Amino acid sequence: MSSALPKICLLLGPGTLHSQGSDRLDTYRYAPWRSGRPRLTGHELVAALPELLQFAQIEVDGESPHEVATVEDLRRLALRIEGLVERPDVSGVVFVQGTNTLEETAFFLHLTVHTTKPVVLTGAQRPFTALSADGPANLVDAVRVAATPEAAGKGVLAVTNNEINSARDVTKSHTYRLQTFRSRDIGVLGYADADRVVFYRAPVRRHTAQSEFRLGPTGELPRVYILYVHAGACAGLADAAIDLGAKGIVVAGTGAGATGALREELAAIAREGRAVIVRSSRVGEGRVIVDDNWQEPGMVAADNLSPHKAALLLCLALTKTQDPERIQRFFDEY
Repeated sequence: MSSALPKICLLLGPGTLHSQGSDRLDTYRYAPWRSGRPRLTGHELVAALPELLQFAQIEVDGESPHEVATVEDLRRLALRIEGLVERPDVSGVVFVQGTNTLEETAFFLHLTVHTTKPVVLTGAQRPFTALSADGPANLVDAVRVAATPEAAGKGVLAVTNNEINSARDVTKSHTYRLQTFRSRDIGVLGYADADRVVFYRAPVRRHTAQSEFRLGPTGELPRVYILYVHAGACAGLADAAIDLGAKGIVVAGTGAGATGALREELAAIAREGRAVIVRSSRVGEGRVIVDDNWQEPGMVAADNLSPHKAALLLCLALTKTQDPERIQRFFDEY
């Protein structure tokens, strides 16, 4: 291992990549409480993948595993990563976690970690012990991208299946297939191909070093809940969310953000300022537009953010203001 290689910090959360099934055909019952086998540690991953050391010096974070189940978990993780990238000897960070919420973790870090150094997330659809496991290649590619100078300044990246996606755009699109992570109508940033890492574009919205969101070492972040509009949705859901402490509500609307049976209730909440209402869409592609058919005074439009990403941005926006016009700016810029 050459000392000239960049130093990459490896952090682990829960997830499939470093899980072990009961046998090589076990691809869906490999959780430790089902297989009886613990997840691999960071040091065990590095030992099992000596190829990593061709691309970087690997420093395994001693505070792993990091939980990612709550916004508070994400706050602690963001502060930990920000502390690591502030070190002059660290060139980048790779975080391994489960694919189910990888896009949420990535976007939260994209908004809160102030650095131009690469922060790369990866995961896997099959456990480390499975036939044709995707985790080993994904981890090697994630380290390669984190060690690539061209990755600097592009915000938080998700690297799987040889593809590089922006944290803002990426979403999990399939329950089991390896090509699950896609940026839908936006497209990938680049590829981690066998010969080299190559980028074709960069994110243009504000992120990481340009973000105005700063996390404190303590303090509960505002509660934000998501309401899903469907044929069975009924009035009272938004009021119930406020009764449970919501300071903000994201509506996963039909089509271009229609609020359905919740329209009058949400309009009243926005008008009275009881919570900030953000309209998003359950569709998966396309924008929700300000001042369209379903916009009510005091509401915010989520642009093309998914409901769960809109909820994270709203949570952070509420630490700055409760003014819907100011919060709309955040959704226009981030």
